[in-house]
Amino acid sequence: MPLADLLALELLIAAFAGGAFGAALGALNTFVLCGFTVIAGELYALATRAAGGTVPVNVTGDVAFGVVLGPHVAFGGGAAALAYAVSKGYVETPGFDYHPAKEVTVGLGSRPDVLAVGGAFGVLGFAVATASGSLGVPTDPVALGVVVSALAHRAAFGYSLVGAPLSKLLDMTPFERGEGLTGLPGRPAVGDGGDEADSAEAVADGGTRTAAATPPRVRDGADDRTRVEPWLPYLYRWRDVVGLGAVVGVLSGYVAYLTGSAFLAFGISVAALVFLVGGTARIPVTHHMALPASTVVLALAGAERGTVLPGVVAGDVSMSVALLVAGAFGVFGALAGELLQRVFFAHSETHLDPPAASIVVSSLVIGVLAWLGVVPASAWIPLG
Repeated sequence: MPLADLLALELLIAAFAGGAFGAALGALNTFVLCGFTVIAGELYALATRAAGGTVPVNVTGDVAFGVVLGPHVAFGGGAAALAYAVSKGYVETPGFDYHPAKEVTVGLGSRPDVLAVGGAFGVLGFAVATASGSLGVPTDPVALGVVVSALAHRAAFGYSLVGAPLSKLLDMTPFERGEGLTGLPGRPAVGDGGDEADSAEAVADGGTRTAAATPPRVRDGADDRTRVEPWLPYLYRWRDVVGLGAVVGVLSGYVAYLTGSAFLAFGISVAALVFLVGGTARIPVTHHMALPASTVVLALAGAERGTVLPGVVAGDVSMSVALLVAGAFGVFGALAGELLQRVFFAHSETHLDPPAASIVVSSLVIGVLAWLGVVPASAWIPLG
């Protein structure tokens, strides 16, 4: 991402359009499209290079992670537009127990002011990612753009940045006791196992959608601070997060080992969110586990900034080592995601994406390890 891109009018216009598109279609919906595009881009590049050709277009980098579907543009713009629309009273989310500004599956249509907000935050996310990558900040520029954009929309539209005092940030027990969410018809109880009642249908980013629609519960400033809204109410206990992280990490490391792609497993994880958007219960969100696991395998093999590099891993790193380290980084990404959802999501009113925040941290760790020489390369992570 050359710094000159920030001065390219056509890219700024395209980023505005990408953010507005994310607002119109819905933040999470555009992210699912990003996942499918990553899969297509990685397989296209792998097939082209395997045939001895040169990839003419970097579909993954320029489309999936660019101004069209890049999460820092489309997802960030969509989340900001949703927060704005809720603050204006434009959006209702019947049956969604959480603050309506967290219902990131909602498409916002074509209101000009809402699209303009999405576009503006699309430009902001693009600017943050471009500047970060150009300056060599050793973390994922796209994920950093998502996080900065979310903090900015909270500040811009009068929402709290974290929503709870430091001593309460990690406390999920009010949710387990049903405090602040009681009195909603059809709300399932949450027991020691963390399972909702069979009659409830889990929906994206928290809450449940029940057969009997209920009015949305909207916070009124500081008088509802007992509410705790875990990002995934069926997956927030530390033991469960660790187990899933290990599984996803090992599988992602295996995919990276076979294909040399840091992003294919990530794309599969994101594309799987189509089931979450469609209302399938208890679908886990795993891309923040998959990406660091795949990336660290390529970093161990000495891969530099390649998207798909077939054969780069085999022979340089044993599969047993690759899977072991990938599993560890899958667990790390999972734990970071849970920690950051408790800090930035559970007590607040809008969607600050826990996986993006986790990827900022995990990619920073890999970047620093490469800078220190612990691993031979940083893979795709900028490094000075």
